[in-house]
Amino acid sequence: MSLRYRTPLKVAKGLGSAKEGTGHFLVQRLTAIALVFLACWFVYFVVGLMHADYLTATDAVARPWNAMLLIAFLVAMFWHAQLGVQVVIEDYVHSHGLALTAQIAVRFVCILGALASVFAVVRIALGN
Repeated sequence: MSLRYRTPLKVAKGLGSAKEGTGHFLVQRLTAIALVFLACWFVYFVVGLMHADYLTATDAVARPWNAMLLIAFLVAMFWHAQLGVQVVIEDYVHSHGLALTAQIAVRFVCILGALASVFAVVRIALGN
């Protein structure tokens, strides 16, 4: 790429397009669209279980379609949350070290939360 289109400050600091913004944008929008449908199903599912006892609720979660949709909802939710918080950190945390630490912490918490949630659903679906 020709450096003549960059300002002297951008050349000196090495700033410019990271060429990853479009992918991040698309994934965030796709998870948002998926969450619209999955959240509607989830609300319907939870309202249907409102007065159910523990065994009825675990039987409902253990049904294959419900377990798959619940896992899809959890993965999409944690992924979308991580992407959203990442943007907030990039926009509002100006200290490079603090921003990097926050990004790592957010990613760790989201991955841990997703794994724990999916593990719980799988464990219920497979009968403990």
